[in-house]
Amino acid sequence: MKILSLLLAFALTAPEIMKQDVEAPPSGAVCGLGAEFHAGRRAALAEAVGEGVLIFRGQPDTRAYLRFQQDKTFWWLTGIESANVALVMDTRTGEEVLFLPKQNLGSERWEGEKWDAEDEWVGGLTGFSDIRQDTKLASFLKERLKDKPTVWISKEPHIELAGCYDRAAPYDSKRRRDPFDGRVSREQALEDKLIERYEVEVKDCQGQISDLRKIKTTEEIEAMRRANDVGVAAMIEGMRATKPGVSEWELDSLMSFAQRRLGAAGPAYEAIVGSGANALILHYISNHELCDDGELLLADFAPEVGHYITDITRTWPVNGKFTERQAEIYDCVLAAQEASIAAVKPGVTIRDVQRAAMDVIEERGMRSLVRHGFFHFVGMEVHDVGGMQGELEVGMAFTIEPGLYEDETSIGIRIEDVVVVTEDGCINLSAGCPRDRAEIEALVGSRGMLEAIAVR
Repeated sequence: MKILSLLLAFALTAPEIMKQDVEAPPSGAVCGLGAEFHAGRRAALAEAVGEGVLIFRGQPDTRAYLRFQQDKTFWWLTGIESANVALVMDTRTGEEVLFLPKQNLGSERWEGEKWDAEDEWVGGLTGFSDIRQDTKLASFLKERLKDKPTVWISKEPHIELAGCYDRAAPYDSKRRRDPFDGRVSREQALEDKLIERYEVEVKDCQGQISDLRKIKTTEEIEAMRRANDVGVAAMIEGMRATKPGVSEWELDSLMSFAQRRLGAAGPAYEAIVGSGANALILHYISNHELCDDGELLLADFAPEVGHYITDITRTWPVNGKFTERQAEIYDCVLAAQEASIAAVKPGVTIRDVQRAAMDVIEERGMRSLVRHGFFHFVGMEVHDVGGMQGELEVGMAFTIEPGLYEDETSIGIRIEDVVVVTEDGCINLSAGCPRDRAEIEALVGSRGMLEAIAVR
């Protein structure tokens, strides 16, 4: 009944969540998490870098007829979800100048309202008082940089929907080294052009941005909570729809639909839906097999809502009943996760939290079944920026995801939730998704969305 009430609440609030994404400006225009939040992020970054001129470029228009997705860093600084936008901040004077494209009514007739320099409502919505056409950016920089101040840019690879820096950076590096390609990243090109045009020293403020993004504000935690609520509801639908003979791709599609139905912009990452031996492949994304009686299913899938994401993994029996060995390994993973969650508090390290989980696993004789680390930061990216060295601080958000994998039995089990460090411990944002074996067994195969569609 509790789960049913939760799903009903999500369904009732879904139109409100979706409103921000589907209504065209200006009536539906929003500035991210609010002009005050984004202004606060700019102020914090300006203080972190010190004196200089900061230059940021949003994403250009898409190369195909696809929905536009803003670069994460640019959105974090501005809240603007529109193409061909730039921001210049001069910490010496406190000026913040927003550059928008010239109005193109022809384009807007085809694709809807686009933010442009002629839109008078942009200033009031975003808090920017100085808005200019993007064609003026080059001449503005020529004047502003003539005394050769330090120029700051972010060289973090641009990240959009379902992306993360630890995948994008190696991609850019490999492309640059490719003897038949050799293209530099968009971020490197910006640095090169600034040096070439204005003969300035360019520094990377990615480190300062990462340090700031590691500590989530109240607004960010609430945004992540919304993403978790949607992810939990979709995962529960996946459990309900599972039975022998259902396909991995059906469950993938069903959970994707549930996420979008409840207001998600799309996936936080590509769905991992692996049954049987496929669960042993840590980043299995083919999702092309049928689920057989007696197997376990591992689903690692979560949505992005309002530019913030979550990361949830659950493992359940295809036929709704754990075997003795499956239950033994599952209980070990769950106990390890619970020990880790209990160990989280300000002042401890990730090593301390890892040790709590490993003590459980070693005590039960399953150390040889461990294949990966149990943690990574979460925020606007599924593998969010920032190293995990040092002590935990209030506002840090990360996964706790112990997993055990046994080749001989084709058993792969992972349980993953997102926690946020609080003053006296942590909160589990995805705690609403069942972890208890009895509760999971009761859910698997029960009437859900997929069955309802099939009956009709």
